[in-house]
Amino acid sequence: MTDRYVLAIDQGTTSTRCIVFDRRATVVAVARAEHPQSYPQPGWVEHDAARIWRDVPKLISRALHDAGLTLDRIAAVGIANQRETVVLWDRATGKPVAPAIVWQDTRTASAVAALDSEFLRERTGLPAATYFSATKVGWLLENIPGLRSRASRGEILFGTMDSWLIWNLTGGLHVTDVTNASRTQLMNLSTLQWDPDLLALFGIPEAMLPDIRSSAETYGTALGGVPIAAAIGDQQAALFGQTCFEPGDAKCTYGTGGFLLLNTGTVPVRSGHGLITTVGYRIGSAPPVFALEGSIAIAGSLVQWMRDGLGLIGTPSEIETLAASVTDNGGCYIVPAFSGLFAPHWRSDARGVIVGLTSYITKGHLARAVLEATAWQTRDVVDAMNADSGLALTALDVDGGMTADNLLMQTVADVLDVPVSRPMVAETVSLGAAYAAGLAVGYWSDPRDLRGNRHRAASWSPRMSAEERAAGHATWRRAVAAAVFFSDGA
Repeated sequence: MTDRYVLAIDQGTTSTRCIVFDRRATVVAVARAEHPQSYPQPGWVEHDAARIWRDVPKLISRALHDAGLTLDRIAAVGIANQRETVVLWDRATGKPVAPAIVWQDTRTASAVAALDSEFLRERTGLPAATYFSATKVGWLLENIPGLRSRASRGEILFGTMDSWLIWNLTGGLHVTDVTNASRTQLMNLSTLQWDPDLLALFGIPEAMLPDIRSSAETYGTALGGVPIAAAIGDQQAALFGQTCFEPGDAKCTYGTGGFLLLNTGTVPVRSGHGLITTVGYRIGSAPPVFALEGSIAIAGSLVQWMRDGLGLIGTPSEIETLAASVTDNGGCYIVPAFSGLFAPHWRSDARGVIVGLTSYITKGHLARAVLEATAWQTRDVVDAMNADSGLALTALDVDGGMTADNLLMQTVADVLDVPVSRPMVAETVSLGAAYAAGLAVGYWSDPRDLRGNRHRAASWSPRMSAEERAAGHATWRRAVAAAVFFSDGA
């Protein structure tokens, strides 16, 4: 019998990928396209949602061509996506009514400052922060004339990127999954439905919202009859792709940002140390699985800033070579609070700083400080997660594009003082979407069987002395305090 395959669409912050997987989770073909980032004002980050959608059919065609496949060989399509990014579009024309507001955007800081963070944490698992979707939707409704009344009549639709792609792929199906809904700050974490009190708080008409579904079920068909059978937020997709199916399993994905998730089972665990309580995934009608998450806003995008903003490197991969040209950071630390500080600090008003500059500092030291910033931010999250769980992390599974940087991964192992390992398929966001879609249509029969597909590609053990680690951490904490000091309110 001719074998079939699963196609994953990974719509990320800086690029969109289409990846074809076989039954053993082997990558058969990859097609990728970057899309531009727009920064029209300080703190604003926007995307052209129409451009992103135009890329998707081209990428599907290219991936199938490179795999030597036709659509009838695709068993299902799964979608993973940047989560909190907001798209509003006209139901009749299907066109966006404004640029998409990206999860990194901080334009709603003043609105966030007026919110009751404890109420929001209790109802949604999320703190008051510019990170989430609700205030972004509210800003668009408030600032585009006539939009609120049109949204109340159901003429304007809201979605995260999964909804936007499913709408276009299926010709008008308006749905989202429970993981993406959990990141809007509009879904009740207890009922897994849109919450009337939250809609009233943010002034968002229910008529513009998608239906909430599970992460793995057939929503509809596209591409001549192929089932669209999964939608899952990118970091939850990575959790699933790493086969973190048991309580206590954890992973960290390093891409545009950094995201560490810990499976907490079927009961949500409320954080007392600045982490997010979120839905991990829900497969069909099975009970939802919850997770604790520590979110780092700026990781790979700091490397991109070194390339595009400062011109110190020509390609992202050059950061490792440049950083390795020196033996340490020369006393220089970078706190990349371009979008404020996320977990565990949650200071939307913080601003990025570079501290410890002397005439000794070279671009090599800056490059090393860039990599160390990601490692120290991971340390902040792990410390909070250890405090919440009552357990000390003993190892860390990692994935994402930045894990190709061996110096960065060694630095993470050093500052955490635990071994770090990377699977053979580093792009586990796409793999998680493929797994969810394949399970929904019976391509794979049992999630536990998927563990056999996981193979280690590389690992790093800590080499830093305890004294050096403690000294570096103390300096990092002073640098974070400086980022908070230079907030808008300082």
